[in-house]
Amino acid sequence: MTQHASPPRDSTGKVQSADGAPAWRGLMARADVRTLSLLGVLAALIVIGGITKPDEFLDTRNLQLVLTQASVIGVVTVGMTFVIISGGIDLSVGAIVALASVWATTVATQEYGFAGILFTAVIVGVGCGLVNGVLIAYGGMVPFIATLAMLASARGLALQITDGKTQIVTIPSVLDLGERDAYVLGIPPLVMVFAVVTIIGWLVLNRTTFGRRSVAVGGNAEAARLAGIDVRRQRLYLYLLSGLCCGIAAFLLIILSGSGQNTNGNLYELDAIAAAIIGGTLLTGGRGTIVGSVLGVLIFTTITNIFALNNLQSDVQQIAKGAIIVAAVLVQRRTASTT
Repeated sequence: MTQHASPPRDSTGKVQSADGAPAWRGLMARADVRTLSLLGVLAALIVIGGITKPDEFLDTRNLQLVLTQASVIGVVTVGMTFVIISGGIDLSVGAIVALASVWATTVATQEYGFAGILFTAVIVGVGCGLVNGVLIAYGGMVPFIATLAMLASARGLALQITDGKTQIVTIPSVLDLGERDAYVLGIPPLVMVFAVVTIIGWLVLNRTTFGRRSVAVGGNAEAARLAGIDVRRQRLYLYLLSGLCCGIAAFLLIILSGSGQNTNGNLYELDAIAAAIIGGTLLTGGRGTIVGSVLGVLIFTTITNIFALNNLQSDVQQIAKGAIIVAAVLVQRRTASTT
């Protein structure tokens, strides 16, 4: 009978690599390579933008615009990253952003001022996340189906609320946040919110029990259950988190556009999933990084900006994004097959 050698371990019982180094160091090295690769792609895009449209692309206002546009989808992507790491998917994020934005900009809501708009946007997002979480975690529905149903329902309700019309925001304290006078050291408020959400997301994923449980559920849900993790409750919390991020993003979008529309958040679900994928998050769950997802958002936003400045058609832009997604998935598969 053939015996298989057990992996080498140190004096504390931790698994080591063949050369005696702890196994986690290899994982960190691969993560660093992915991060450096993404930074290299982003740097290359900045060089391309600087060469093709130096006066426009490198202008301070344009760079502020890129970061501001990245902030809305970036907040959504942070929530999406947690969901995908856990082995789930959320196709409803764009529709939730639309519903939250129009519900928060109704005449009745605006009577309560800044706090009313913010509270409504967040509570609608969390409420939609709660419905998704209950259906998936306790109703046994497949995430794809449950969130697809939420996508259709939220879009329909957003259209019903607005009757297809744009709802204009009239609260000065909300509109002022989108003006240059509100910038702090040249940084737009939306970018600062995005930065705070990113930092909190990173800390939660990498420094808390909640983050470790999310990874465990995505890696092997049955093993996580046997280890004492309440898998259903964890999945519920993750979709609540995704809904919370959608509510925050909806408020940022209200500030950015000064209005609420049922078309808001169009294709956000695809952009968020794509950003997470190229950032190194596995669609099968069990692995992902907030930093990688944020870099993915910045890459896509920069591509969009470069295409717009060079008057290139949007269909070419979508083809380029699709090619990047395919390349990222192929790299993931190759990496997974060698680990």
